[in-house]
Amino acid sequence: MDKTPPATPEWRQWEQVNRLLDLAIDEDVGTGDVTTQALFPGSGQSGGRFRARAPGIMAGGEVARRLFARLGERYAGDAGAARIGILRQDGERFSPGDDLLEILGDTAIILMGERIALNLLQRLCAVASLTRRFVDLAAGTGAKIYDTRKTLPGHRALDKLAVRAGGGHNHRQGLYDMVLIKDNHLAAFGGPAKAVRAARKKTPLPVMVEVDSLEQLAEALTAEPDYVLLDNMMPGTLAEAVELTNRLCSGQGWRRPELEASGGINLTTAAAVAGSGVERISVGAITHGAGSIDIGLDFDPEAS
Repeated sequence: MDKTPPATPEWRQWEQVNRLLDLAIDEDVGTGDVTTQALFPGSGQSGGRFRARAPGIMAGGEVARRLFARLGERYAGDAGAARIGILRQDGERFSPGDDLLEILGDTAIILMGERIALNLLQRLCAVASLTRRFVDLAAGTGAKIYDTRKTLPGHRALDKLAVRAGGGHNHRQGLYDMVLIKDNHLAAFGGPAKAVRAARKKTPLPVMVEVDSLEQLAEALTAEPDYVLLDNMMPGTLAEAVELTNRLCSGQGWRRPELEASGGINLTTAAAVAGSGVERISVGAITHGAGSIDIGLDFDPEAS
């Protein structure tokens, strides 16, 4: 049976992004941009370019396009009132001075959306850029970089989009699409093998169990989980865990789970963790610690 976690359909992810964009518009524009309404009461055409002021990895071009389409539909009755041209595709590297997006259309709509678009682009490009740094450190080892649920509440679809743009992989979307038995589950329920077997009886979804010692790992393997999360282990211990897993599964005929390293992994330790032989590395920092990339909108009111 294929135990790959079921991917959230693309339409569902974009539905979540669209809801977030509507919330952002409600938050920032509300009933209307009073400054723009006072200075530009009639329609007029302008243009500009979203330009990088620091190096990074592109993410969010389609998000910006959807933002301005929604602004145009709501405030101008025309989803095409301000049109985005994507100059850098998601996943492409950029340097300071590079143009990422171009925009042309209704001056008021462009001004309304400027800050929202920049807030989104700056964060998404930062997540993609930090993800790529981890991906590069793991290159050649066979280990893949995964995100976690440590995302800004409500922004998970966006954060995961940016992780993919950076070359990373998405872990489960939420509590509903994969079983992940963690330390507090085990504290309340019992040992890892018992917990895995109990979960198997209740759901066909893939099962991951967290362990923090080689002894727990050996026990967990007897229940043949799909994944084992090796929590807060040093690279040397991770290598021992890989060797133990290979030996026991081969010797006993058990189905071998994929091993995932997690817990406190940073840019200093990532290469050694990847070299330990694990298949997966989950890094919360790529979403919760990414910061922002400096991007600006160079406005040209004379563009037509």
